[in-house]
Amino acid sequence: MAKKAEELKDEKVVETPVKEVKEAPVEAEAAPEAEEKFAKSGKKSKKHIEEVKAEEERQAKKAERKEQEAEAEKKPKGAKPITRPLIERRGKKYQESAKKIEKGKIYSLEDALKLAVETNPVKFDATVEAHVRLGVDPRQADQNIRTTVVLPNGNGKTVRVAVFAPLDDAKKAKAAGADIAEDEEFLKKLEKGTIDFDILISTPAYMPKLGKFARLLGPKGLMPNPKAGTVTTDIEKAVKEAKAGKVEYRVDKQSIVHIGLGKVSFGDKKLIENANVFFDSLKAQKPASLKGTYVKSVFITTTMGPSIAIENIYN
Repeated sequence: MAKKAEELKDEKVVETPVKEVKEAPVEAEAAPEAEEKFAKSGKKSKKHIEEVKAEEERQAKKAERKEQEAEAEKKPKGAKPITRPLIERRGKKYQESAKKIEKGKIYSLEDALKLAVETNPVKFDATVEAHVRLGVDPRQADQNIRTTVVLPNGNGKTVRVAVFAPLDDAKKAKAAGADIAEDEEFLKKLEKGTIDFDILISTPAYMPKLGKFARLLGPKGLMPNPKAGTVTTDIEKAVKEAKAGKVEYRVDKQSIVHIGLGKVSFGDKKLIENANVFFDSLKAQKPASLKGTYVKSVFITTTMGPSIAIENIYN
C-alpha cells in the first residue's frame, strides 16, 4: 500500500486546460432621451422657437434669391427691342387721316365735327363719338352721373324696344311703336335666354318679376332703371322717346363719359345740333358737391378714326 502511494506521488498529474470563456460585455441599456422642456410663454416657449426657426429659413431663402438675382444681373443682356411709335403701327388709311389733324392744336366743336367726318378711315357709315373726361369721383353716390338725353336727330341706330307690362299697357306700347310688348309670354322668352331687343321698358309693379333675370339683363345694360327712364308708368311716352333717339350716358370707372352723337352721313349741321343738346345735358348734371374742375378734356372721333381735341368751354 505504501509503495502504491509513493508511485502515485511520482506520477505527474496532467491537468486539462480550461478554455476561458469571455463573456460578452453587457451593453448598458440606452437611457431614455430627456424630453426637451419648453416654457409656457416667452422666448423659451415652443411656439416662439418654431417661429424663430421659420424666420431664419425665410431669411436664408431671401438671401439666396438675392444672390441669384445679382448673378443674373452680371450676365450680359441682349439689345433692347426696338418699339415703333403707335402711329406707325396703325393702318395706312389711319395714318393718312391723322396727317390732316394738327398735333397739339385745340379745335372748336364745329371744326372738330367737320374734321371728324373728313378723317373717317372706314368705308361704312361710322359713328361720330364724344369722349369727355370729368373731374368727378364715380365712387361718390352724388357724383356717379347717369342720365338720358333725347338727341334731336337721333343717333342713327335702329332701336328695338321691348315692353314688359300688363296687357292694357302692352297694347298702348304696340300702338306707340314698340317692337315687343308682352305680359307673361315675355318671361318665358327670358327663361330660354332669348334677347331680341335693345331697350327694355317696364312698369314699377312688374319690376319684381324681372328680379330673377338680373344676371342675364344686368351685364348687357338692359335691366330697366328709373334713372334711365325705362321704369315708368307712362309707357307710351317712354316708347316714343326711345324710338325718337333717346340715349343713355353714364360716367365709367375712369371718370369718362362716352356717347355716340350720330353717323358720318348726318352731315355737319345735324351732328352739331346733337352735340349741343348733349353738352347742355352734361352741364346740367354737374354735382353741387364738386369743388374742382368739372370737365377736364373733350375729344371727338369716329369709329376707328383719329381723335380730335376740342375747346373746353363746358365747365
